[in-house]
Amino acid sequence: MPKLRGEAFWRETLRSAHYVVAPMVDQSELAWRLLSRRHGAQLCYTPMLHAQVFLRDANYRRENLYGEACPEDRPLIVQFCANDPEVFVQAALLAQDYCDAIDLNLGCPQMIAKRGHYGAFLQEEWDLLQRMILLANEKLSVPITCKIRVFPDIDKTVKYAQMLEKAGCQLLTVHGRTKEQKGPLAGVASWEHIQAVRKAVNIPVFANGNIQCLSDVEECIRKTGVHGVMSAEGNLHNPALFEGRNPLVWEMAEEYLEIVRKYPCPLSYVRAHLFKLWHHTLQVYQQLREELAKVKTLEGIVDVNRELKLRCQEEIANQKEGEKPKEGLPFFHWICQPYIRPGPKERCRENGDSGTEKGVRGKRALEEEEDGNSELLSKNKQKKKLRNPNKSFDPSLKPKYAKCDQCGNPKGNKCVFNMCRGCCKKRAFKEVADCPGHGLLFKTKYEKSLSWQHSQRGIQTPEISQRRDAEVGEMEVLKEAGDS
Repeated sequence: MPKLRGEAFWRETLRSAHYVVAPMVDQSELAWRLLSRRHGAQLCYTPMLHAQVFLRDANYRRENLYGEACPEDRPLIVQFCANDPEVFVQAALLAQDYCDAIDLNLGCPQMIAKRGHYGAFLQEEWDLLQRMILLANEKLSVPITCKIRVFPDIDKTVKYAQMLEKAGCQLLTVHGRTKEQKGPLAGVASWEHIQAVRKAVNIPVFANGNIQCLSDVEECIRKTGVHGVMSAEGNLHNPALFEGRNPLVWEMAEEYLEIVRKYPCPLSYVRAHLFKLWHHTLQVYQQLREELAKVKTLEGIVDVNRELKLRCQEEIANQKEGEKPKEGLPFFHWICQPYIRPGPKERCRENGDSGTEKGVRGKRALEEEEDGNSELLSKNKQKKKLRNPNKSFDPSLKPKYAKCDQCGNPKGNKCVFNMCRGCCKKRAFKEVADCPGHGLLFKTKYEKSLSWQHSQRGIQTPEISQRRDAEVGEMEVLKEAGDS
């Protein structure tokens, strides 16, 4: 049977899915996908899988896909990150029998994607992306799809989408933010970019960004004309988002924990989901937040969830008539609802800093450092700065090291060969030489070994000595007999 393409693929294989759960690392596992499907989701993605690891590691394949086969979990799209056409296609070939399509991640904006050279950091390498999609479209028995972020310029974003379509992409998910828009600097996603892409291509388009409730989904479809809408954070805080409901948090939490009993997953995934579901309540009950962070078993998590439920039920029982939600929330904290991520100024005030971007810490600060902005320090470097106020992390002030004659890494200051330790070790071993600067004593140890062997030859036991003396005596007697 020939593989379906474009509109036919979306209509028949994906069953005209409008409500989509995004691929989320360590968060869109089977148990969460099943919960979301029970409450309105029509299509789910696996978490992003690393193509190279998937290809070489059978355990990784079993833990992330092979061991999770479930008839209820369809239609399903498996997402990979990759930067090599052959590796991507070989990994996809191992996955294609367990899903309805393979998605290439071109949207991840995190530092790990920058270091690994994948996700949104491939969006300028159009020749590479064309080769990857062309090969996948040719070799795979299921369609190839892509998830992208936009460029600041709408025209460039449109040309980017058209290039992917021409290469063989059968469905495009467009996150309406640039790769720089993330964390506290995320801002609002541009539906204008998404609308322009939808009008310019002939394949189905999903929109991603600004989705907090069902009315947002409906408005996005109306304004952009897309085939479906994908949700990530909105879904994590309210898995019933696509039903248009705001259920009690403990109802969703208890249902999820029951699914986890049937389809186990790492405890870190479960804990992370409950932190999202109970986000607003845990601001009220800080002690239980700490307990949830420390608990080591699924039963322990169930106990914390039960205690949160009891606290909330007690609060409801003592609630005064006409009382309204606090902290500006649309609903009381025990009801599933969106979490509005604070912008840079709000985050600064939370951290006790002035209203500048100096208040942005953690991963974002680390990324800025690596991009050359040394104003912002990671938490680790802040600690070092506290221990040593005079310490500077300015790259221009770092001492210049002499380079190894062999590989260009910094050489050892006292190395007799003017090399780094790795190169020095190879040369010293080959030449049976010493390098006191690196603590390598091949020559000294060899000479000691020879000396020990010589000393062993000179050592004789009393029995051997007596036997040798007897043999010498016999030889002398025989010699005398022969002379006579």
